[in-house]
Amino acid sequence: MSHFIPAHYDGERILLDEPVELQPNAKLIIQVLPTNDPERDAWLGFSKIRLEAAFANGEDEYPLELVKENNPDYEAR
Repeated sequence: MSHFIPAHYDGERILLDEPVELQPNAKLIIQVLPTNDPERDAWLGFSKIRLEAAFANGEDEYPLELVKENNPDYEAR
């Protein structure tokens, strides 16, 4: 099983950003992410604008009566 665990380098060591239980001698792969990626930043900016437009505060709410078929696996939180 593999997971992505956020981490950062503080100038001396790599620190995990959330608690994780690791077994002794667990194999790890470190991927250094670019800090300045103009193409990624452009996509993130575009995504933010489109998400804000899709989920604006003035959006109409859709009542449950408009749902044609209930999802039996849905669990409200």
